[in-house]
Amino acid sequence: MTSATKEVAIELLPLIRVYKDGSVERLEGTPIVPPSPDQDPETGVSSKDVTISEDPSISARLYLPKLTSHNQNQKFPILVFFHGGGFCIESAFSSLYHCYLGNLVSQINIAVVSVEYRLAPEHPLPAAYEDCWAALQWVASQSAGNDKDPWLTNSGDFERIFIGGDSAGGNIVHNIAMRAGVESLPCGVKVLGAYVVHPYFWGSKPIGSESKEVHEKSLPSLVWNFVYPSVTGGVDNPMINPEGPGAPSLAGLGCDRLLVCVAGKDLLRDRGVWYVDMVRKSGWKGEIELFEVEGEDHVFHIFNIETENAKAMAKRLASFIFK
Repeated sequence: MTSATKEVAIELLPLIRVYKDGSVERLEGTPIVPPSPDQDPETGVSSKDVTISEDPSISARLYLPKLTSHNQNQKFPILVFFHGGGFCIESAFSSLYHCYLGNLVSQINIAVVSVEYRLAPEHPLPAAYEDCWAALQWVASQSAGNDKDPWLTNSGDFERIFIGGDSAGGNIVHNIAMRAGVESLPCGVKVLGAYVVHPYFWGSKPIGSESKEVHEKSLPSLVWNFVYPSVTGGVDNPMINPEGPGAPSLAGLGCDRLLVCVAGKDLLRDRGVWYVDMVRKSGWKGEIELFEVEGEDHVFHIFNIETENAKAMAKRLASFIFK
């Protein structure tokens, strides 16, 4: 039976369509591309895929900068990265994120572990949160050496571990940082900093420039209810609304530094600014920075990596990491 004749159960345009027979059609997202274990010809960055867990299925793409006589014995900061895509599209292995992260690594000389977490609706939330926490635990466990991944044990600096992500990935970063505040990681490893880009936060009450008329039917509301149908409190659950009922204090964020990026034209811009204000008021003891790029839309820097504004974001991340 072709998709033209199948009955649609749920349609979440422009992202995804679910049919009554249970099949899923992802309308957006970019194709999967292989890693470049022997260095990418353009950037010199090496990448490879690793399995973190067979059950559940969690994997990651690792990136290392070009090794030269000057840096081959150097230890690079490690960025554990969570991709965006509304928890339901895109991949750590997609051309979009492969190009973005390869370019980023070549610009700022860090090691990256880009996590391939399970997607909704086949795996509704909290699957993605659990997978990303498991991946961070796996990275921390590499610090023990022995039969671990040689790329990380030889080239990774486990004193400088950062977590980062954009959009839904930015939401994951927040939730993983909160978890790191109450649960310890293997080998005593700590998260030094969190890089939260155009984060996907929402709530039932509009803030700032958000439209009161269409708030409940807006894409952020619809996506959350689609990817986490069983959640208590809907869009006021603390996982998406950090000041929702019963939300833990943001003073518990389990990292020392926080860089939050927003874009002037982004629908989610005001939520990112509001998040920074909430963290500042919470009594959290770390350092927080807000970086805004005027005139740009949601995750512009992922789609247009060569623009001056995208390069400015990479430079800001570099200054944050190498502080």
